[in-house]
Amino acid sequence: MELIIIGCGRLGAELAFRLFSKGHMVTVVDHIAAAFTNLSKEFRGRTLEGEVLNRDVLLRAGMETADGVAVVTNSDAVNLVVGHAAKEIFQVPRVVARNYDPRLRELHETFRLQTVSSATWGAQRLEDVLCTDLIVPVLTMGHGEIEIYEIKIPKSWEGQTLQDILPKRDCNPIAVTRGGRALPPSAGFQLEGGDLLHLSMTEECAAQLYMRIQEG
Repeated sequence: MELIIIGCGRLGAELAFRLFSKGHMVTVVDHIAAAFTNLSKEFRGRTLEGEVLNRDVLLRAGMETADGVAVVTNSDAVNLVVGHAAKEIFQVPRVVARNYDPRLRELHETFRLQTVSSATWGAQRLEDVLCTDLIVPVLTMGHGEIEIYEIKIPKSWEGQTLQDILPKRDCNPIAVTRGGRALPPSAGFQLEGGDLLHLSMTEECAAQLYMRIQEG
C-alpha cells in the first residue's frame, strides 16, 4: 500500500517504521527537517520537508494516489484540516487523525474522521492496569465505548452457564478458552474454574460483571 504519514514526531516516526517494516511504501511529511531524525536508521521510505497545509506539498507527497493517510502532528487543528482534505478533497480511502487534546475529541468526531486519542486511550489503559485485576481489557473499539475483556472464571462460578452470569444487555461472549483450546460459547455453556472468557461489552457492563465476581 502507498501510505502517507503527516508529522514525524515520536508517534509518526514509530508508525512509519512499523508500516515500512511490513512492506508498505511510506512517505513521511513534516515541516521541520530535523524531525526526520526521529525515524529509525533502518527506515528506507521517503521523507518530504514542507508545510503540511500546503496543497503542493500534499500533492508531492502522493495524496492523489495514496491508499491511506495518518495525520499525527501535535496540532489538533492541523490534523483536522489535513485529515478532512485527505478524505473529502483527495478521496483517500483510509484516513485516520490523531487527537492530541482530549478536550477537542468531539470536534474530530464532528468532522466524522476516524481518530485515535492517544492521551485518552493511554490514561484508560493505565487506569485499568492500576485498578483492575479480575477483568482485564485487551482491545478497545473506537474511544472505549466497546471493549473486549478477558475474565478468568473464579472457582465459585463453576457449573454456572453464561446465561446465569452475564448482564442481559450490551454484553456478548466471544470465546471460552479451556486447556489452551478456544471453544465457541452459547447461552447454556457451562463454565469451569480457570476458564478464560472473552467478552465484548460496554464499560457499564464491565462494572456490573466486576461487582458480581466480587460478590462471588
